Amino acid sequence: MSTIVLQLFIAGRTPRTDNAIATLRQLVDEHLSGYPCELVIVDVLTDPQQAEDRQILATPTLIKESPSPQRRIIGDLDDADGLLAALNLPPSPPTS
Repeated sequence: MSTIVLQLFIAGRTPRTDNAIATLRQLVDEHLSGYPCELVIVDVLTDPQQAEDRQILATPTLIKESPSPQRRIIGDLDDADGLLAALNLPPSPPTS
């Protein structure tokens, strides 16, 4: 499997964005630990050009860049299992 690339777009540090970051890190640590995974967090307040280039209209927005197809989740990121399903990501591979 190719590297899983996730980009999280936030607007500053707030309780809502801190929660989104924590949920996403938990998802990566607990559900995707057996896969190569890259997590990029972009603050649109400090990098507005990236937000414009990626057409980010609301935050938090999570984009799965790869593997294809690209997926976007806008808003609440509280449910890790729901995120896995919505992003069409595989469960952790079995450990032997």
